[in-house]
Amino acid sequence: MIAENLAVLRQKIEETCKKADRNPADINIIAVSKYFGIDSILEATKCGLTNFGENRAQELTLKFEKLGSKVTWHFIGTLQKNKVKYVVNSAELIHSVDSVELVEEINKRAEKIGKIQKILLEVKTSDEMTKSGLETESEIVSLVQRCSELKSIKLNGLMTMAPLTDDVNIIRKSFRDLRNLKDKINNKGFNLVELSMGMTSDFEIAIEEGATMIRIGSAIFGDRDYSKDWRQI
Repeated sequence: MIAENLAVLRQKIEETCKKADRNPADINIIAVSKYFGIDSILEATKCGLTNFGENRAQELTLKFEKLGSKVTWHFIGTLQKNKVKYVVNSAELIHSVDSVELVEEINKRAEKIGKIQKILLEVKTSDEMTKSGLETESEIVSLVQRCSELKSIKLNGLMTMAPLTDDVNIIRKSFRDLRNLKDKINNKGFNLVELSMGMTSDFEIAIEEGATMIRIGSAIFGDRDYSKDWRQI
């Protein structure tokens, strides 16, 4: 099933890139493997996937213990300060950094293990109460500056989640705002590269608006069964 799903996904990415005059090779698929077991991840690696995203620190830690660096791990969920040490130990890239306190805790933990931790800043580009992230341009620019001062932090770019809506224009605006923000920041002398935006329901719009990373779960692995323990799947 995963092979068939990936073939469909890659075809859609290729078609979207052609329409948007982009190179499909510039789009990295982050396979969102939360609640899916090790066997599913290994099956996905046989289909050429290397980047996997997890939302929970405990699940990431347990999967890292089993697979280690056979794959590249991304942490994409809300990160609490008391979980930072586990995530820094496992994740190549943390997508969901949204405060100076969190950045400084990540820097401290990374420094302890001699690691340069790659991160993205999470930006809130909608009015939805359930969404989190940095909101004002001034606080974002300030945090970008702070990241540049920390020795164990490498800020690679920005991340956002579009609102849950069927209105394509609203979704597109969310992604476009993030791209424009990246451009504004880079015009101030920084070098942000990555835009992590777009999921199963809206990745085509995200690609059209400049996404370099798309976070895809169900379109690869199928629907999740939350009634089961992923360790038994």
